[in-house]
Amino acid sequence: MRLTVYTDYSLRVLMYLCIRGEKHLATIQEIADTYQISKNHLMKVTYDLGQLGYIETIRGRGGGIRLAMVPEEIVIGDVVRKTEEDFHIVECFNAENNLCKISPECQLKNALYEALQAYLAVLDKYTLADVVHSKNALLELFGIKEP
Repeated sequence: MRLTVYTDYSLRVLMYLCIRGEKHLATIQEIADTYQISKNHLMKVTYDLGQLGYIETIRGRGGGIRLAMVPEEIVIGDVVRKTEEDFHIVECFNAENNLCKISPECQLKNALYEALQAYLAVLDKYTLADVVHSKNALLELFGIKEP
């Protein structure tokens, strides 16, 4: 299973906001600079994360973004499910576009489906708080000094 860049960036934004804490309003530019990724990519990601209820956007001078939920309530598996376009890891998972000739008798798709479910089940065991438990070390990696 491979995650899209969109999901990767979604998780990175959530992690960054968690690390910075609820009192800090981050900007998209700040996050883009920290990860050295495109601000344009992050604009759609942050908009969608807001629509999903994961982040809150404060407009105006001095505005920014922050988590809208406590990190312990943000389940990584849920974020992945909501940010991935599909889970068609093989052609036969997409009934509309399946042209595979062996699909009616193939048992591999069952094994792959089971593997996908196990993959998501593992991600369901972790919250955002779990994956950023070493906030100070991550802040140091980002080159951020806390006051």
